[in-house]
Amino acid sequence: MKYLPIESKLFVDNRSRFTEKILPNSLAVFNSNDIMPSNADGTLPFKQNSDLFYLCGIDQEETILLLYPDALDENDREILFIKKTNEHIAVWEGYKYTKDHAKEASGISNVQWLEDFEQTFRKLALKTQRIYVNTNEHLRANVEVQTRDARFIEWCKSKYPAHAYERSNPIMHTIRMVKSPLEITQIQIACDITEKGFRRVLEFVKPGVFEYEIEAEFIHEFIRNRSNGFAYHPIIASGANACVLHYIENNRECEDGDLILFDVGAEYANYNADMTRTIPVNGRYTDRQKQVYNAVLAVKEFAKELLKPGITIPEYHKQVGLEMEKYLLELKLIDNQDIKGQDPNWPAYKKYFMHGTSHHLGLDVHDYGHVDAKLEGGMVFTVEPGIYIPEENIGIRIEDDYVVNENGSPTNLMENIPIEVDEIESIMNK
Repeated sequence: MKYLPIESKLFVDNRSRFTEKILPNSLAVFNSNDIMPSNADGTLPFKQNSDLFYLCGIDQEETILLLYPDALDENDREILFIKKTNEHIAVWEGYKYTKDHAKEASGISNVQWLEDFEQTFRKLALKTQRIYVNTNEHLRANVEVQTRDARFIEWCKSKYPAHAYERSNPIMHTIRMVKSPLEITQIQIACDITEKGFRRVLEFVKPGVFEYEIEAEFIHEFIRNRSNGFAYHPIIASGANACVLHYIENNRECEDGDLILFDVGAEYANYNADMTRTIPVNGRYTDRQKQVYNAVLAVKEFAKELLKPGITIPEYHKQVGLEMEKYLLELKLIDNQDIKGQDPNWPAYKKYFMHGTSHHLGLDVHDYGHVDAKLEGGMVFTVEPGIYIPEENIGIRIEDDYVVNENGSPTNLMENIPIEVDEIESIMNK
């Protein structure tokens, strides 16, 4: 791993938060992700299962975590199973966790080789009443490939059909919503690396560069600062491309007079940043571009002040929409007749601001969180309003990442990243 070791206390505390919410005499099992094949003998880059990483910090394939908090033998309450390495693996694949390294990283004293899992699991399963299995229940999930967790569930139910089965994911949604200080530290590092990439790009962009060249500048700066790369596929969208919300081709030449919308973030230690900025290719916003940009910035500042304990995300989005409506009226993009005749399920402002304003952020870019839950201190959210005017070739979105505080305004993890018109123009023209 490129990132520096994380204090194991994070994972010890996370396991405690999980086990205190499961039913008595229960066994919980979490599996790593697979290394996914591509073609021939190729594989895709490995990405750890975020639930497993959250609970033990092990960033390696073929890993299983077993939790049995009511076990009479303390050694059976937490067991970590890892892939057994050998000289052949060391030569061809490089370093794998040793038992000692896995103990240090996870804070789990009982580390076993994966080959011993079935025997150990049987010994403990026969003592329990129920088994917690892990599934991906994210609202946006579209799972078409069978995961190691899914294969385990099939195997387990065939071997132990008389057990009661429970779902771990609702608990994970609850506990992962609120980030600990150690987690926020990792997200802050990801945001700081993202800042370095953006400042580099501000000095690089000029008429005639291609979007993919800008993408290359970001990835260079990210990796040289211990990031594994982009937190998600980057959006480098110039001109009309900025009005395509998930534009990822990044292959157009940036022309004089265009705006470029960057939606990028660095990943660090499996935690993610999520930033959006919109800059002028030639280093100067036109009056109209500046007018729209400042409207989006004003809505963002309004929205972030709503991120306080007690409000729900649906209530929050409703208030942000009403604020955006005011600015779209000022920009003469909609009028009062549009508002009067609007469909309540698709308000008039949605023509130019069609997406949500915020989402949870953490180990997943669109992180876990119950939709109707009230905000609490320690939650981390993006704030990303935008205005998209295809007829004017203007697409502007601005996004920062915030920590909700128990009292007062949220903390902006991207407060050092240039955002004001004057600051961006000054850097681009120095």
